[in-house]
Amino acid sequence: MNTPEEFAALHTGAHRLAATGGGAVATLLRTRGPVFRRAGTRMLIGRDGSIVRGLSAGCPEADLVARARALFDRGGSSVVRYDRENGYDALLELGCGGEMEILVETFSSADDLRYLDAVEALMRQRRSGWLATWFASDGRGLPRPRRLLWAEGTLFDEIADDRIATAIAEWCADARDGSTRAQSLDSGTRRVEVLYERVLPPLALYVVGDNAGAHALADLGRRLGWQVTIVTHVAASANPQPRNDIVWLQAPPDRLAGMVRLDARSAVVVMTHNLERDLDYLRGLRSATPGYLGALGSRIRAGRMRAALGDDAPPLYAPAGLDIGSETPEEIALAIAAEIQAVLRGHAGGALSRGDGPIH
Repeated sequence: MNTPEEFAALHTGAHRLAATGGGAVATLLRTRGPVFRRAGTRMLIGRDGSIVRGLSAGCPEADLVARARALFDRGGSSVVRYDRENGYDALLELGCGGEMEILVETFSSADDLRYLDAVEALMRQRRSGWLATWFASDGRGLPRPRRLLWAEGTLFDEIADDRIATAIAEWCADARDGSTRAQSLDSGTRRVEVLYERVLPPLALYVVGDNAGAHALADLGRRLGWQVTIVTHVAASANPQPRNDIVWLQAPPDRLAGMVRLDARSAVVVMTHNLERDLDYLRGLRSATPGYLGALGSRIRAGRMRAALGDDAPPLYAPAGLDIGSETPEEIALAIAAEIQAVLRGHAGGALSRGDGPIH
């Protein structure tokens, strides 16, 4: 699955294309070696050759556009491989040494996008699940892929084969590893290929404070596709106008935890520039479990916070942000956003040039 933060652009773009004659979706099924994106990433292709959310830094998009155009007249889907035996020129252009297998499928109306609508509804509810795409059977690609969306039960099903649908749902229910992968499934009568994609809600960022730094972090969060809320303890001082879908919430410290839904895909950054008020908000969040809880300030200020909160202080990133030499509100916002991204993705946040492992 595309990252939850970029899914909205994909969903909106697909419906826009459907309303103007249709298009194609290219889905990354399998990868081998270093590539730009992971399995489950999608790219939209318009009939005019336009692209929404590319699969790499430019290649093999041109080849995929040509393959999509070949499908537009007859419809359906095809599986494209870029490896040492197939699509070698495009593989060389990638320059990263990796290999890919990509599903290209056409769509002509909004009815073909019902699976994306089901995923969007699940994300809007801030629930997690699995999207399963049956794309091949007994070694041959299906004329049109079929999908099932599962989240503690089947929410959407166009598999049209009860045995296969049951087997897919059982796999989703038993899955322990949350990574996207394509694998074979023996249904008893045939062997099918299924892409399982983990569906997660977008990151929700709550910025506690009404100041230049808070506004900079909120703006950056929206550009990253996060769901952003600015929290103030009183009515917003600047009488804010709607800004790029940023929500403004008046919530006193002792009520914030009960007014918002904080989960593993949420981050809270306390940055009111008032030590006692920051402490009040942190005390009010003691029982909350966001994926990231940070507080702005110097090391001395952070030490005072921890001392005042005592032994039952919530896990706290303070001073918030990565060490990138930040000075301005915008630079500080960048440092904090980078740390949030690293923490919620389970990365250390160090320099890529100093490591030797995979970067994805």
